[in-house]
Order: sequence, then C-alpha cells, then structure tokens
Amino acid sequence: MDADYTWVADAMTKMVPWVSTAGVEFTEVSAERVACHLPDLESQRNHVGGPHAAVMFGAAETASGAVGVACFGDTMDRATPLVANAEIHFRKLARGPLTAEAVLGRSAAEVLAELDAGQRPEFPVHCTIRDQEGTTTGEMTVNWTLRPNT
Repeated sequence: MDADYTWVADAMTKMVPWVSTAGVEFTEVSAERVACHLPDLESQRNHVGGPHAAVMFGAAETASGAVGVACFGDTMDRATPLVANAEIHFRKLARGPLTAEAVLGRSAAEVLAELDAGQRPEFPVHCTIRDQEGTTTGEMTVNWTLRPNT
C-alpha cells in the first residue's frame, strides 16, 4: 500500500507563505516526486507576457522543497532542510499556467544514513517546468542539505 503524503501540501502552505501568495497547488505528492501547478496570473508576468523568471524559479524550488518534506519531514526535529544552491536553465518562452515536477536525485536511505552518522548530507532534486501543452520551458536542479540541529 502506498503511503499517504497529502499532509505535505498542507505543511508547505503553512511553512512557506509564498505558496499561497503565488497560488501554487500541489497536484501530485509521493515519497520522491512532487508536481505542482502555478496559475497564469497577470501580476506575475514578465515584459513579454509570460511567467516571470523568478516565478518559474519559485515554482520549481517549491516543488523541490516539497520533495524534501515528503522524504525527510520526520527528521525536522533533528535537522533543518536548506537550499545549498540551485541552477536553472530556461529552455523555451513560457506562456500560461505552469507545472513544476521535482524528483529526488539521490537515495533517501543514503541521505538519512549520512545524517545518522552525524554528517550534513546534501541531495539534489531535479525539476522540470512545463507549460499547459506539456512543453518543457525550464529545467532546474536544487541541491538541498539537511543541517543538523545542534
């Protein structure tokens, strides 16, 4: 039986005010994959009428954070997830609503083993940003760390 990760969307909305402000909706959440939808809001467009680059980045970073919460949420009493770095590539002019898909790029078990060994593990989350037709408009890798709460 698959685990229930519906709590992740609620947790993200409560922990990250930008999620509500931007209108991010989580459409799929599993242990190592999250998809979220970002509506097309005129107030978030750039000079050519598409979603602003910061909004695209924010959608992907939010999806990547939700992957971290889904995988490592039960460690937050002993470690804080933080972005170490991120790199984004804009592939095509985005228009309309977007979907950001994030996938864990490293075994959760390996990350937890490092944390249990007293290390500060890092893990990549690979993100794909698509328009409403399914065309990839951006790709991003967010490298996260679990900083031990000592």
